[in-house]
Amino acid sequence: MSQTEALQPPAAAAAVPAASTSARAASAASDNSIVFESVSKFYGDVLGVNRVNLSIGSGITSLVGPNGAGKTTLLNLMTGLLRPTRGRVSVLGVSPENPEELGRLVGYCTQHDSFPRALTGRELLRSWLRLCGWTDSTAQDLADEAIARVGLEAAATRRVAGYSKGMRQRIKLALSICHRPRVLLLDEPLNGLDPLARAEAIALFRALAQEGLHVVLSSHILHEVDLVSDRVVLVNGGYLLAEGNIQAVRGEMPEHPLQVLIRCDRPAELAARLLGEDHVVEIQIHEDRRGLFVRTKDAEHFYPLLNRVLAEGGFHVEAVAPADEDVHAVYQYLIGESDNS
Repeated sequence: MSQTEALQPPAAAAAVPAASTSARAASAASDNSIVFESVSKFYGDVLGVNRVNLSIGSGITSLVGPNGAGKTTLLNLMTGLLRPTRGRVSVLGVSPENPEELGRLVGYCTQHDSFPRALTGRELLRSWLRLCGWTDSTAQDLADEAIARVGLEAAATRRVAGYSKGMRQRIKLALSICHRPRVLLLDEPLNGLDPLARAEAIALFRALAQEGLHVVLSSHILHEVDLVSDRVVLVNGGYLLAEGNIQAVRGEMPEHPLQVLIRCDRPAELAARLLGEDHVVEIQIHEDRRGLFVRTKDAEHFYPLLNRVLAEGGFHVEAVAPADEDVHAVYQYLIGESDNS
């Protein structure tokens, strides 16, 4: 058997009982997703996560929440480093209780690190790949490929013990992708990177997602989540507050007025024309007198109204944009709701 063949998941048995169409569809969905089914994890009496039902497809999914929210617990459950107290986890149809098969599927870039001090970056990756069963020549090729993808070629022959924090973050990322996984889990992957390295890392995450990987990252840097994510999962206190793309999550909160930013030449006049509408609950004029924030309970009717008023009044408009359709605004609102419940 060739080295590549030896590292592939075993083929499914040919003779299986006939299944219903719905069962086959559910199985196919599970085989292409990371699935949590009523998962709870407790550390003694301390809650890690509770009653999590979640399905994560390909693309970039961000787990968002403050420290202690449960993000790392969710990642560790996906890798099998933790076992759920209750419920079931599967990763592309593979149970974390099958570590050998799961290890071929998953790459994990942890928040913290501990490296052998004597090894260079290239030796670290090559040693890991050899432990995974690759031949020496293939391990060397894969190590060089991963090092190039994270932009660490110049430091590949230096000992990891002498790496800066940003370089250690890059070699961790290289270590997590060097075996070409189908699932990439990233715990606070942008910490310690300078602005250029952050931009390069985000570009790499996007490229990997376009190649079909399931990229799941945790972060509390909310503006960066907005830049990189196809989907967000908002977590607080071990509970899932919401999930989906951020606009969809925001759209499911009709009781929370939408704030719209309007930059125009006569904001006071525009404010006077809009204040008479029942669904407009608040207007604030910018300090520079070049725009205003409008809060409305009915975005569906507000935008046609705004278009009409702007056209009839001959306003010169620089920008119209939602001012709170971002992760930070939605998350702060949801945390406030959960804390008050």
